[in-house]
Amino acid sequence: MPAQDRQILFDLAAAVETGRPVVLATVIGTRRSVPRHSSSKMLIFEDGETCGTIGGGEMEARVIAAAGQVLSDRRPRLLEYALVDPNRGDPGICGGEVEIYLEPYMPRHTVYVVGCGHVGRAVIDLAHWLGYRTVAIDDRPEMVTPELLPNADERVAGSLSDLDQPVAEDASIVVVTRNIDRDLTTLPEVLAGPARYIGVMGSARRWRSVSQRLIDAGIAAADLERVRAPIGIEMNAETPEEIAVSIMAEIIQVNRANSYATEPS
Repeated sequence: MPAQDRQILFDLAAAVETGRPVVLATVIGTRRSVPRHSSSKMLIFEDGETCGTIGGGEMEARVIAAAGQVLSDRRPRLLEYALVDPNRGDPGICGGEVEIYLEPYMPRHTVYVVGCGHVGRAVIDLAHWLGYRTVAIDDRPEMVTPELLPNADERVAGSLSDLDQPVAEDASIVVVTRNIDRDLTTLPEVLAGPARYIGVMGSARRWRSVSQRLIDAGIAAADLERVRAPIGIEMNAETPEEIAVSIMAEIIQVNRANSYATEPS
């Protein structure tokens, strides 16, 4: 493998490790004369930065533009170009044909768990096992230790406002606090962000009480419609582990529904 392509793979690994969205463009097929051989690689980052080249010129410009859509859709794409006649729209005149595969590498979906009691810990363990990035948040420092939460990627003694990075739009927030007062403190912070999934543990009666008190405090009723409460898919779960399964099943359901909604027809 050429040194440049090795460096591209190193840079790709670094992007994945740090959670930086990136597209790997690889030449997977060529016929006749083309700028780069099969297996040539290029990285295209979300901000337009690139590493490497798959041929330059108009063809590469089109690949970079397509990479932006791949990041948006979060789905790979195969591009095919003839490099024969620019007058008919071809991106070059080399005389050959090329196939380029665009593969997105996105940050792991993050599950924020607010409240690290029995259920919170079970959610963190299951989410970690499923491959999600997990952030544990509790106002009690003794509840967010490495000993209690070995599977948390990040532990925060405090609240959402103490996070180093803002919550992303595609994130999930699981609110499993110990009482209504903590819900009333937590939910205004949660609703101020763009998280796709917001779930709150507790009975329907408890949620009616919490939501009314939030409305009385100035939270718009329309904002509360974003909240799934009681949290999780109904499955008569009882143990913390069973409740964690119902919660993660609902998160998967919401994420998959969103992915299918954005899939090109």
